[in-house]
This record gives sequence, C-alpha cells and structure tokens, in this order.
Amino acid sequence: MKMNSEIINWENLLQKSNDFKNNKPFKFGFVEQFFNKNFYNKLYESYPKIDDSWSIISTPSKYQLAKFWNRSNTSELEILTNEKDESVGKEWNELKQYAMTDEFIKKFEEFSGLQNLKCKYFCFMAYKQGGFQLPHIHNFGPSTLTLMIYLSKGWEKGDPGGTYMSTDIDESTIIFEPYDLDNTMALFQDASNAAHGARYITKNVIRQAIQITLEGYSEENGWTGGHGVENFISELQKNN
Repeated sequence: MKMNSEIINWENLLQKSNDFKNNKPFKFGFVEQFFNKNFYNKLYESYPKIDDSWSIISTPSKYQLAKFWNRSNTSELEILTNEKDESVGKEWNELKQYAMTDEFIKKFEEFSGLQNLKCKYFCFMAYKQGGFQLPHIHNFGPSTLTLMIYLSKGWEKGDPGGTYMSTDIDESTIIFEPYDLDNTMALFQDASNAAHGARYITKNVIRQAIQITLEGYSEENGWTGGHGVENFISELQKNN
C-alpha cells in the first residue's frame, strides 16, 4: 500500500472544508489537484477503455456509461468488498483499497463533519458525445457523500460534462458547474434539495470520472441510506 501522501493531496481537500460546510442551499464543494500528480498520471493512463464490459445506462433522463467494481456489463451494483478487480490496473486497485481504509474515511469525516462513514460504492462513470443527466435529487439519507473525481484533460470553460449543482430540478437554476476536469473532484452531501446533473455533451469527447459514495454505517443499524444497493439501482434505472 502506498503512503497517503503518494495518493491524495489531503491538504487541498481540507482547505475546502469551510466552503463545503457553508455552501447553500446544500453542502457541496470542488477540489483541485485531488491526487498526487504522479499517482494521478498513472490513473489517467490506465483509465479503463470503454468496451463491452461497460454498462450503458440509457433512460429519458440520462445517457451515461458505467463500469462497476469487479462486475461486467451489468447494472447490478454491489456494496464494496475487499476483492480486487483484475480487469483494471494496479493503481486502481490501490485506490479502491485505500478508499476503504480508516485513514481515508477519517479525512472525509474531518472535511464534512459527518461521522461513522464507510465506503459503500466505487465505480467508473463516463459520458461521451450525447451523454447527459437531467437535474435530479437522490435524498438517500442524512449522511451520504457523493464524490465525482474527474480524469479528463483539455476541457474548456463552458463545456458541459462536469457534475453541476442546482437549486431545483431545472438547468436554469445551476449555481455551480466545474469546467476543470483534470484531477479535480466535485462532491456533495445528500439532502432533500441536493439537486445535480450533467449538461448534454455535444463534442466528440469522453468525460472520464470515478464515483465514490461514502455513507454513515453502524453494525447495529446498517447504512443510513436505508435500503442499501436497491436505492442506487433504482436511481440508475429511473425514467423521470
């Protein structure tokens, strides 16, 4: 296992903690240079090629591509276990393993103010030309953090593809949209008003990203999101 300083720039994350906690109408943030440069370059170079092992998630409300951890061409996302994914590179397995450690979790608890977090999901999420996701709200539970970490070079200001935050389920209410998608992260805390989405991509590009979900968990009560994986699958398959 690499040392923490070789994987993530924790100082960059923690410097944005107050912004995250004070943003309105829900908690969200944006972090630049999230990964250590050398580690990021290895992740970027080994980002999985989009092929038949990816799932196409196509509904009236979205068109996106997903590769779930250690699963092939399926929407059956599973809560993380310690198993490796032999279809992806060494650095990706190191990152996924690190995301499940106490050190990783404690840093995000410090950043967010949430407690008893645990890594629930880890998946590759990509958009290509024609990709989009209409603004929507999950509202899974009171202590869910969704991390969208980008690995896309050459994005230009104004280009769609980054996960935007909005005050309502209408693109006219966007309050933040990232355009630097090269080693950056947009994240938000789930809430009844945590609206977000991705604008329609017109250029012939691929937006490479990973999505990590951290959520409150206890041995006694389970996940604070309630029904575990069923919630996430329902959201992926939602038609409106």
